[in-house]
Amino acid sequence: MKEKILNHKKNGLVMLILIILLYAAGIGCLVLGANLSDDGAGALAVLLIVTGAVWIAVGWIPLLGLKILKPQEALVLTLFGNYAGTLKKEGFYYVNPFCSGVNPAAKTRLNQSGDVDGGSSVPLKLAYGQASVSSEGSSKKISLKIMTLNNSRQKINDCLGNPVEIGIAVMWRVVDTAKAVFNVDNYKEYLSLQCDSALRDIVRIYPYDVAPNVDTTGDGIADEGSLRGSSEIVASRIRNEIQQKVSEAGLEILEARITYLAYAPEIAAVMLQRQQASAIVDARKMIVDGAVGMVELALERLNEKHTVELDEERKAAMVSNLLVVLCGNHDAQPVVNSGSLY
Repeated sequence: MKEKILNHKKNGLVMLILIILLYAAGIGCLVLGANLSDDGAGALAVLLIVTGAVWIAVGWIPLLGLKILKPQEALVLTLFGNYAGTLKKEGFYYVNPFCSGVNPAAKTRLNQSGDVDGGSSVPLKLAYGQASVSSEGSSKKISLKIMTLNNSRQKINDCLGNPVEIGIAVMWRVVDTAKAVFNVDNYKEYLSLQCDSALRDIVRIYPYDVAPNVDTTGDGIADEGSLRGSSEIVASRIRNEIQQKVSEAGLEILEARITYLAYAPEIAAVMLQRQQASAIVDARKMIVDGAVGMVELALERLNEKHTVELDEERKAAMVSNLLVVLCGNHDAQPVVNSGSLY
């Protein structure tokens, strides 16, 4: 379906004035016909009275063709089931009064998404709680503003099988009203479902943290990509994936951002212990490396200045004592030897 923009219909004010004048003329015909009937002009009086009465009875129908659009609003029109065109710029329009506006997503409210008319709504859970349906009638106008879909948190297994919870925010807008209305049943629900699907497809490619022998780019070479460390790249891939899926619905995805990322509660405690253990091992390794360097320096200085001559057994005892002092978690309790060194 190709979008057809109606730019030549901005004559609503002229038509409104004309309709008001015709109504005034209809009332005048009634008054004049009543006066003529009193004067004996029967045929002319009847004609004027019938003409005025008919116009007053059906003259409201042309008023249905008056349409007002605010900035960043659009209205898709159909005439007896056929696509008539789209009003896409702000202004006061007059169209065929038998044209009707079409917007199958008029009553759907996406989470944190602005719409043309914001009435009170009663939530109706759809896919992952992303949409709700208004209990009141909604405008058939389509918002062209940039809107935000705040995708609720989902539990997804990463490429290592670890369950993680992740949420995204997607900035989007309608760029082709004909595709949005006629190519899909409800473009807002369609967007919500495609966001869920794209998020799952991309998250399954990455590990939560950097892991060995994991290829996240598809080039056959292991890399350091991860959900936690490559959030910008992951968000960009999610955006591109969503855009491919919603192009046929006339939607443009401007940006996608990860708003929440964490391990699922059932493994969060274990993964925290794992991270703590890894941090402890790294810290111990650093302490041991430093302690060994200090012991080597002490032995070298003692040997250079000939402060004391130590045999191999005493050197081993000294190294052991220094490592215990330097690597221990608590302060050392020295033992003073008041006798001979040997």
